[in-house]
Amino acid sequence: MCNTEQTCQPPVGTRLTVRLLQTTDVHGHLLPFDYFTNQPDRPWGLLRLATLIARAREQAGAAHCLLLDNGDFLQGTPLSDLTGQPGHGWTGPHPVIDAMNRLGYDAGALGNHEFNFGLDWLTETLSEARFPIVCANAITQRGAHATDDRPLMPPYSIIARELRDSNGKHHTLRVGILGLVPTQIMTWDNDRLAQRLYVRDMVDTARAWLPEIRAAGADIVVVMAHTGIDPGPDRPMMENAARAIARLPGVDALLAGHSHKCFPGPAHDGVEGADTTRGTLHGIPCVMAGFRGDHLGQLDLVLTRDIEGAWRVADHDAKLLSTASAPPCPALAAALEPAHAHTLTLTARKIGETTAPLHSYLAVLRNDPITQIVNDAQRRAMRHALSDGPHAHLPLLSASAPFKTGGRGGPTHFTDIPAGPLCLRNIVDLYGFPNTLCGLKVTGADLRDWLERAAIRFRQIVPGTQDQPLLDPSVPGHDFDVIDGLTYAIDLSQPPRYDLSGALINPDAHRIRDLRHNGQEVRQNSHFILATNSYRAHGGGPFAALADRCLIHTDTHPVRTLLAEHVTEIGQVEPAARATWRFEPIEDTSVIIETGPGLRAYPQDIAALGLTDLGLAPSGFINLRMWLSGRADPPNCLTHPCESPISGLSSH
Repeated sequence: MCNTEQTCQPPVGTRLTVRLLQTTDVHGHLLPFDYFTNQPDRPWGLLRLATLIARAREQAGAAHCLLLDNGDFLQGTPLSDLTGQPGHGWTGPHPVIDAMNRLGYDAGALGNHEFNFGLDWLTETLSEARFPIVCANAITQRGAHATDDRPLMPPYSIIARELRDSNGKHHTLRVGILGLVPTQIMTWDNDRLAQRLYVRDMVDTARAWLPEIRAAGADIVVVMAHTGIDPGPDRPMMENAARAIARLPGVDALLAGHSHKCFPGPAHDGVEGADTTRGTLHGIPCVMAGFRGDHLGQLDLVLTRDIEGAWRVADHDAKLLSTASAPPCPALAAALEPAHAHTLTLTARKIGETTAPLHSYLAVLRNDPITQIVNDAQRRAMRHALSDGPHAHLPLLSASAPFKTGGRGGPTHFTDIPAGPLCLRNIVDLYGFPNTLCGLKVTGADLRDWLERAAIRFRQIVPGTQDQPLLDPSVPGHDFDVIDGLTYAIDLSQPPRYDLSGALINPDAHRIRDLRHNGQEVRQNSHFILATNSYRAHGGGPFAALADRCLIHTDTHPVRTLLAEHVTEIGQVEPAARATWRFEPIEDTSVIIETGPGLRAYPQDIAALGLTDLGLAPSGFINLRMWLSGRADPPNCLTHPCESPISGLSSH
């Protein structure tokens, strides 16, 4: 029996349970409301998560639950990117931080998008949080060892909880929380972070800090790593390092994110070390709860006291809880109503009009009006910036990509703006990221290489074969840059020259054909000015970091601000795209592409490309067939009956 002068130690075999509740990649989706389309009752958002969080706490007991966010919470919707930013008239607390405070988060980690608005804004905004924000590998001063660094945020936090065991006795459990962010923030937001921030490899940093956290008194350690599950192999400074982190000694549980995927679940079937049913990576319990608040991660850990007096994870239960049918929390909705109303007022401001609909359903199949509008805005701003400088005589080009093309966002993740007024919400829909404008002085060789990297969006196509998948699902739509001011063809019979990391994988492959400017062949040593965004200029995606040697201009304004100014100036947008790129014809060869069913409202666009609607897939996308020879399917062919034929088109 313990007396008052002794510390009571739990006997060997004592069992405790602790529930980790994870949100990740919420990206400013607080309400179940789509600000781009003004549609309410969307099946996602923090308000729906709040209902699931309350249920989970009630089931397990509030003391036994830790609510943790894995990063990318401060950017992604007009509520976070307009109302939540200075200069837009909002005087209340940051809506996202306000909501998280009200939900009683126990800790949060930084994601890469937390850095989109700069360090000064970030530190000021996070000062409102009533919970610790941890990040070990983003540092302001490098030391001899990772544990000697001066981190931007505390590298870890230890949360103490009084928990009751199966016999009703109380014990103090100290949970260490370590935060990690992808090192690529220095590429993606270089213009805001250079000379002010440094990064260390996530795996190396975790390896250094894990023993320190134990020594500081943590009974178990949970790693909150804003990183996905890469099938490997491991490499230094890798972006998606969850598997490598899970193999480190001292990790009791891992919360992953960043890739907008779900774990456990079939998305990672076949990945070495991943048990997609049990929810483990190399035996370590792990969850990754999707994005925009569409799932709550729930990881129940069963701890036992071992003979050495330490708590060990003896069992676990990992699951994801969908928010689709969870009702929004009314109390949180009421608290956020003023910020929501302010956002609606901001986004409703009319800045122009469009004479025809603007949609991105076919943005990777054709010269797309939406991409053209962004490129026009970038060229206009760059022409003005360079008008009196030494580079004004050089040909001016512009590079941009479509941003909403389905993918992990699902069959509704497309831009679809009807003819009529253009409001600020439409501009944010057209350009959803806070990137700034950059000007690069490039050569013809640089342009050819740029386009080869953009062309990895497509799979290699075998000539003479029908109905091959066109798109590589691992490559985001926003990696498909189109360079306005050039003309060129993409030869899909060639393999991609680069992989998603930008590594050269097929040195003899060349997909870009007939590259011309004003009808003349682009020579390797010819010089051009290329207007692009800061993310791309500094090497975002599979692209080379040309800013290191080619940067001649940077703009402090986000591209979408320049886009809004462009639309305001011209007043009326007449959607049309110049003939820039095309697929090299391949005889007797067809490809299949998935796109949103909203395309069916535009049968004329389907007909213009000679496409055939093959019906609705279980994923909610529709499948389209396109012949690379340029011909369309013959009418009345009934080989593949269409689930919902479009009037006037052949059904297959």
